[in-house]
Amino acid sequence: MGSGLGSVRVWDLPTRVFHWLLAATVVASVASAKIGGNAMVWHFRFGYLIFTLVSFRLLWGFVGGRWSRFASFVYPPATLARYLRGDVRDSEHLDVGHSPLGALSVFALLGFLAAQVATGLFADDEIANAGPMAKFVSSATSSLATGWHKLVGQSAIIVLALTHVGAVLFYRLRRQRDLIGPMLRGDKALPADTPGSADTGGTRLAALVLALACGAGVAWLVSLGG
Repeated sequence: MGSGLGSVRVWDLPTRVFHWLLAATVVASVASAKIGGNAMVWHFRFGYLIFTLVSFRLLWGFVGGRWSRFASFVYPPATLARYLRGDVRDSEHLDVGHSPLGALSVFALLGFLAAQVATGLFADDEIANAGPMAKFVSSATSSLATGWHKLVGQSAIIVLALTHVGAVLFYRLRRQRDLIGPMLRGDKALPADTPGSADTGGTRLAALVLALACGAGVAWLVSLGG
């Protein structure tokens, strides 16, 4: 790698918008669930938005900017083990995008959010709130989905979110590495020959079309239960 540092685009705009919008929506979703009552209307709306965002991110992981693609942060166990020992090779770019540990956090969050959305669609509290897909399954299945959604899933997401925040603070305070700034600006100070992510008007338009398609797909699925 070259020795000179330069500003390298790591996080494309669609990834940054996704990240911050998802964070805000998850907080709002948990808060509305805790409040209950009339706030449950918003809980469902936030859930549908999370469904849209997660769907978008899963697709963007294949066609997005270089460091947003899953191919850039799916690491074999041996690489993770070396990373934990501090054996990092410059050619691997392990700390440009998601590090091996950061990648585990990303996949865990996406997985649990997907499960939370899925169980929410089939959940039914048997009082006033039921997911749009609840009528298509048995009461036993709906009860299982409800139990996961209200207990296991929600708790897991809160723990993962707090762990993520804790990791960001750890890197900032103990390792003097700012992870928040790059997710706001998109750029990192890196060796000038570090490959960057495409982030042009064309890629942003493609991301917008993809996000709208995901939103339309979610709206159509929800309408089936109407």
